[in-house]
Amino acid sequence: MVANRINPKTKKTISILGSTGSIGQATLDIIRANPDTFKVKALTAGADVEKLYNQAIEFKPEIIAVSDKDKYPWLKDKLSDLDIKVEAGVKGLITVTNLSVDFVMASIVGAAGLLPTINALKSCNTLGIANKECLVSAGDLFMKSVTEQKVNLLPVDSEHNAIFQVLDRQNKDSVSRIILTASGGPFRSCTIDEMSRATTKEALIHPNWKMGPKISIDSATMMNKGFELIEAYHIFDFSEDKIDIVIHPESIVHSLVEFFDGSTLAQLGTPDMKTPIAYTLAWPKRMVLKENSMDFNSHISLNFYPPDHQRFPALNLARESLKAGGNAPTILNAANEVAVDRFLKKDIKFLDIIKIIEYCLNSIPFTVLNDIEHVLSMDEETRKVAQLWSV
Repeated sequence: MVANRINPKTKKTISILGSTGSIGQATLDIIRANPDTFKVKALTAGADVEKLYNQAIEFKPEIIAVSDKDKYPWLKDKLSDLDIKVEAGVKGLITVTNLSVDFVMASIVGAAGLLPTINALKSCNTLGIANKECLVSAGDLFMKSVTEQKVNLLPVDSEHNAIFQVLDRQNKDSVSRIILTASGGPFRSCTIDEMSRATTKEALIHPNWKMGPKISIDSATMMNKGFELIEAYHIFDFSEDKIDIVIHPESIVHSLVEFFDGSTLAQLGTPDMKTPIAYTLAWPKRMVLKENSMDFNSHISLNFYPPDHQRFPALNLARESLKAGGNAPTILNAANEVAVDRFLKKDIKFLDIIKIIEYCLNSIPFTVLNDIEHVLSMDEETRKVAQLWSV
């Protein structure tokens, strides 16, 4: 990490990539409550132009972009009377990320966020990474760019944010392992047979967190936790065998760091993404979020269980992909995105998600990825294979 270069006497300028999603909206809630501290300069969205329009009206950024080009004319016309530049498509997202700001919140869901997020590294002081797919699909290349651009990379995922808060980075040699906690999702106690009959509606109901549909399904399969394993490997530079996962149904302990002397430090908090978001926005300081305080007089219980790899094979697929390296994590991510989309469209059954991922990993030959273009090519190839899979 490099030294923070922001002048504390001026507003911190912010770009939000994916402002209409759950992370983006929570980020704007915090900014709305702290108008003297932050200034929004750029917003992007996938296709929800009405929400993006309302955000633009309220926060008056310099530039906005919508990924869906078909939505551009409506948005451009609605904002014609305001001094806000409107862009569209991948080129539009790249244009937005060329804008110099203090902080970028990278929260575009999926591999679609890879190019904009990497490009944003060239024009910001600090990047809050909420797009785990960047680190799954192109972890080595992404982290190389972070180092070259001398950007402060702050993890927004509650688990990695927790580790970031308690890890003594100057004394990493004293750490025996880092432990990611997982709620277990909506099917934590279900049998494989019950999961085979799971509906989309059931899979989308997370017991603790309010999330978008894609990450909700990833939580149901526990692929989300597999992705977080890969994320932790890249962010914290620990070997795969020093990263463990434990089921913690209450989602109060967000992660733990165990040291060689037997001590274990944990970060606790309510299951609300505003806490890690606020931490990254205010870093290296903290900001007040009174509504998120925990009530330790309410008989809080903390339970921990080992994950069931037979019922949730996504954990093994992620770990094996990480150990294989090369294009394996890229295939893992792309195949999962297609499979989740097909499940949400009711084209396949819940357990077919894993079958598609396994099929792609076994069908596509191993190769080393040398640049982002190669990553994008492999992503595209995998999506074609995943779409063709059938029972």
